[in-house]
Amino acid sequence: MVFRLKTLFVYLVTLVFVTVHGVALSAQNGAHDTKTLHTSVNKKPNVVMIVADDHGLDALGAYGNSVIKTPNIDALAKDGARFDNAFATVSSCSPSRSVILTGRQNHANGMYGLQHKQHHFSSFDQVRSLPIILSENGYRTARIGKYHLGPEQVFKFDQVLSKGAANDMQSIARSPVEMANKSVAFISESEQPFFLYFASDDPHRAFPFDTYPNPNSFGNRSKGYPGIKEVFYKPEEVVVPEYLPDTPAARKEIAEYYQAISRLDQGVGQLVKQLKAQGKYQNTLILYLSDNGIAFPGAKTNLYDAGIHLPLIVKAPGSSPSSEACVQNSKDCKAHKQMVSWVDLTPTILDYAKVPIADENMQGKSFKAVIETDQNQGWERVFASHSMHEVMMYYPMRMVRNKEYKLIWNIAHGLSYPFAADLQYSLIWQDLQRRDVKHYANRSIKDFMRRPEFELFDMRNDPQELHNLAYLPEYDKLRQQLTQEIKTFQKNTNDPWVTKWLYQ
Repeated sequence: MVFRLKTLFVYLVTLVFVTVHGVALSAQNGAHDTKTLHTSVNKKPNVVMIVADDHGLDALGAYGNSVIKTPNIDALAKDGARFDNAFATVSSCSPSRSVILTGRQNHANGMYGLQHKQHHFSSFDQVRSLPIILSENGYRTARIGKYHLGPEQVFKFDQVLSKGAANDMQSIARSPVEMANKSVAFISESEQPFFLYFASDDPHRAFPFDTYPNPNSFGNRSKGYPGIKEVFYKPEEVVVPEYLPDTPAARKEIAEYYQAISRLDQGVGQLVKQLKAQGKYQNTLILYLSDNGIAFPGAKTNLYDAGIHLPLIVKAPGSSPSSEACVQNSKDCKAHKQMVSWVDLTPTILDYAKVPIADENMQGKSFKAVIETDQNQGWERVFASHSMHEVMMYYPMRMVRNKEYKLIWNIAHGLSYPFAADLQYSLIWQDLQRRDVKHYANRSIKDFMRRPEFELFDMRNDPQELHNLAYLPEYDKLRQQLTQEIKTFQKNTNDPWVTKWLYQ
């Protein structure tokens, strides 16, 4: 009996020693990530969605711009992957954000235009959004920065870390390092998985918009922002996209735009730093994207690629190490060529969160398989639906695009194309108007303002969308085929404008 007790005592002491020693070794081995046990304990990943405001594909190191300094966003591409064919479904702030957070087209969720002030658009009361669904499935949810959505009960978060009214120059949404630091308490408060919606005002144009003869500041200010080391750019060194006129006015504004993006980049870096400090980086799905194209005429509020072909960088939970080439140059990092759109974001996040989406009436689909296995089938085309921006800007357009061709249906083609206030007052546009210039880059201003019912472009040979093929006899069959695809899309997504085919 005594022998058995001694044996049991030795066994228990050994077990305790091994357990304590093992935990100590684990803590030493995981010193770079102070809470590495989160990943094994917390099966569901955390989700951080970083939404920039008017950030185009033209101004990121990871997408090939060698002038702009975006080391932190580029680092996300190194840890994850970029999507080379990612598209917004609408080129307007509130409508695009409603699509991002519902997985439903703006014409189906009710957000036809901007939410703020006299525009007063709002999603339908019965719409179920991503934060609500995640909250019902065990997630803590919080938002910080720009909101620009409504009604609040539809887009309800458990915590509001800061208010974010549209065009509010005093909002914390212009101070991304402050945003990151203010998110720490939420990130660290428990082991429960979380969803953080991190929405910057950068690089949106600053209010007031009328700054002629000076460029818009894009939120840049002489006193700077807390925690930000401002990066300045000379107008002569910036890269002017082909869809913009290469003028001194354009270069001055692009330089300010770049500075705002580099400020946002530092906020992204601080947010990642905080996630790592809390031991939650590895088990967090991080998405970086923009609501629509840059706030320059020809991009934002258009369904031309400049308005909707956007950056999407995804760092999946537990991502594998980068290749040596990727480490050296973010342009050589993993890139997906599949065509995805913002209607697919909510389904993808719910897929990672292990939330069934069959009953959620989503109009997009999860691209988790694209991230994990580079799945190709089923990602050959995207659709877009733009109805309005400001309430005065009625100009509904519908679009289908594959890798070869794009067809735009300008439903109100009898009207002239309407201008958003920030674009109308932009230095780049005012400069041309006051000099009575007849072309905007390679496009006739007359053609830009008065558009035909259909615009068909060969995207491989005419990426700037300058040569409309819609009315050439040899493209009749293709136009009919793509038109039918638009009609089917409208019917499948309950588009009220589908009735225009009957009486227009």
